[in-house]
Amino acid sequence: MQRSQSDEESRIDWGIIFCVLLLALIGLASIYVAAVHDQQATSVARQVITQLVWYAIGTVMIVIIMQFDSEQLWKIAPIIYWLSIFLMFAILVFYSRAYYASTGAKSWFAIGPFTFQPSEIMKPAYILMMGRVITTHNNRYPVHTVRSDWHLIGTMLLWLLPILISLHFQNDFGTALVFFAIFCGMILVSGVTWRILAPAATALAVVGGSALAMVTSSTGRRILEHIGFQAYQFDRVDTWLHPEQDTTNQGYQLWQSIKAVGSGGITGTGFNNSKVYVPVRESDMIFSVIGENFGFIGGVLLILIYLLLIYLMIRVTFDTKNEFYAYISTGVIMMILFHIFENIGMNIGLLPLTGIPLPFISAGGSSLIGNLIGIGMIMSMRYHHHSYMFSNKQEFR
Repeated sequence: MQRSQSDEESRIDWGIIFCVLLLALIGLASIYVAAVHDQQATSVARQVITQLVWYAIGTVMIVIIMQFDSEQLWKIAPIIYWLSIFLMFAILVFYSRAYYASTGAKSWFAIGPFTFQPSEIMKPAYILMMGRVITTHNNRYPVHTVRSDWHLIGTMLLWLLPILISLHFQNDFGTALVFFAIFCGMILVSGVTWRILAPAATALAVVGGSALAMVTSSTGRRILEHIGFQAYQFDRVDTWLHPEQDTTNQGYQLWQSIKAVGSGGITGTGFNNSKVYVPVRESDMIFSVIGENFGFIGGVLLILIYLLLIYLMIRVTFDTKNEFYAYISTGVIMMILFHIFENIGMNIGLLPLTGIPLPFISAGGSSLIGNLIGIGMIMSMRYHHHSYMFSNKQEFR
């Protein structure tokens, strides 16, 4: 009995749990500080308790997902994907009018005081489905050629297309970037030849540079408007490039965040000692709370916790030696990494504001649940790899 319990505990990656728990505690403390000092906060206890409820729901999701081994995840991938696609298009009809009026995005369902963003659940669903697509392709084409690799890229783009279409009509460009980051990360580990990747990376750099040049010129903006860019997206670019020129309107939030982080100095102003007001700092701008209260040292420690979490997820992948799992973990890691990079970058003015939350820390249930589902899939690898050792050549049925 004791041996059985010991075996059960050895299948749980306590290091990952420890990192997520640390991030959750940092998140709760930061949300508390933001709520206490928010000029429009209605209830400090309500915000903290609501986040605790979402953590509890996410923990239950992790426990449930851990029960699914790789073969079961393989079988449910199409079901989860198409269900999430249904929600992605249903939101275009049943979106919250109140949130649309305040954000300009049709991205949230609203049920009483609770809101739900289907794109956050779509992320792990897309990762799961792409893991199945890449594994199936590589089993069918064990030798990579330019032709077979283009076939894989085209197939992956077809699965990505309905998501991007829905996000276009939701006016949610930031989330579309997350899916693109996941797509690129999974392409890199899929075995696609560098004869495709090198020119593609060059073309992407040229397109990115051209887009930046266009968005900073009046002629270029007129062209971009014709292909669907919105005025608020141009405002975010202007705010990013010149926040000091508009510190009372569009640039106010970014300018205040930069001031808050800067005022923290090396060691910070101390817990719950915030002097700079930052709008929406409990969610998108949560790093400004950490930077102000705990300074440069606190920010570095936070990044180190994230890096430890990423390392532990990579280690689990190598330990399990399962091709399908490897693609899933790559997608989850890219999802979390992009969120970290974009959120911290926009809080300190290195990147434009996109509304991307900080994983496991920012207030908000949808993003938290989506990230914890990703953690659940990683935990499943460690939990089941003793019983299921699928070779890289095996195709699930």
